[in-house]
Amino acid sequence: MKYIVILGDGMADYPIASLGGKTPLEAAYKPYMDIIANKGVCGLVKTVPDDLPPGSDVANLSVMGYDPYKYYTGRSPLEAASIGVDLSADDTAFRVNLVSLSVEDDYKQKNMLDYSADEITTAEAKALISDIDRALGSDVLKFYSGISYRHLLVWHGCDKTFNLTPPHDISGKRITSYLGDSPLIKNLMQKSHEILKNHPINIKRAENGLKCANSIWIWGQGKKPTLPSFYDIYKIKGAVISAVDLIKGLAIYSGLEKIDVEGATGNINTNFGAKADAALKALKNNDYVYVHIEAPDECGHRFETENKVKAIELIDEKIVRPIFEELTKEGVDFSILVTPDHPTPLSLGTHTNDAVPYAIYRKGDNNSNGIYSEKTAKKGKYISEGHKLLGLFIDGGRHAGK
Repeated sequence: MKYIVILGDGMADYPIASLGGKTPLEAAYKPYMDIIANKGVCGLVKTVPDDLPPGSDVANLSVMGYDPYKYYTGRSPLEAASIGVDLSADDTAFRVNLVSLSVEDDYKQKNMLDYSADEITTAEAKALISDIDRALGSDVLKFYSGISYRHLLVWHGCDKTFNLTPPHDISGKRITSYLGDSPLIKNLMQKSHEILKNHPINIKRAENGLKCANSIWIWGQGKKPTLPSFYDIYKIKGAVISAVDLIKGLAIYSGLEKIDVEGATGNINTNFGAKADAALKALKNNDYVYVHIEAPDECGHRFETENKVKAIELIDEKIVRPIFEELTKEGVDFSILVTPDHPTPLSLGTHTNDAVPYAIYRKGDNNSNGIYSEKTAKKGKYISEGHKLLGLFIDGGRHAGK
């Protein structure tokens, strides 16, 4: 049996007036997701417990079969693993976004214009983070560049916990109340603005009509986790396909193969087709593939209704369809799980911890449930502990998460 998880990050949502009262999942043309939900089984799964932050780290940890109460230690250590940074026990990692802030003279009075600095290119970002590290780094603090706006800070010897806010939670808001409770972190962010505001890269971006990456934003702290091997739990070899370091880090810590795909960007301009090709190729040597697509989440954060619907349609057309059709043509025994990790409602622009709709199809299923949507899922089986979904998917629950 071949097992394929297709995860549309942030795909779930609330009804939208501009979509005629439908959710993006209901409005999208997605015939293959609908086949999976209609012929297979579907329901709701609670991927994020109410008392944990509704981030992609907690949610994907759950969907991968790991109990976040046992294994969640923060977002940034996972991203560190993907970047190739080996954390020691006394290191604390932080996510560093390159962001666009408004032009007020007083740093504290600025507004968060864009948590991604107009989705700055990786090449531009690498140069900016290099200059930030040169100016603000030390034997204790080290900055590392990642992909696009997503980067890393490692604080050696830090054993404190801070109250830090994801920048995508405060789009359009004044940053005063969200600067956190660490004087050092606030000072780093403020100093970064002085370094970046007149940087040649930002001058050129402004000339081209792009938002400037005029500050760093530090958040998402955590310590190095320890995960049991995926193979030890399920006794099958697997691989993970994603554009973002968070998911790649989960692959590394769980012992799954991490597959990089050329043209995978983490937004709606990603190379959807190449992810499907990579998944089919990976299934030649693996029995399990986890395909993560970030695009719906990014559209939700940016309040882009049409693009969120389009992203769902592209996932269906470019990823679900070719995988479904190719495995069917080859006569392979297979099962597909389609699910979001968490909702990213367009009305809020950030994540929530609402349960999300899952759909599981095993070759030969012939039920009649309806289209893949939040409404249809409410009629099906409810899974209150998200980490048990994968065990249900793989072996009917005999190994229902760890």
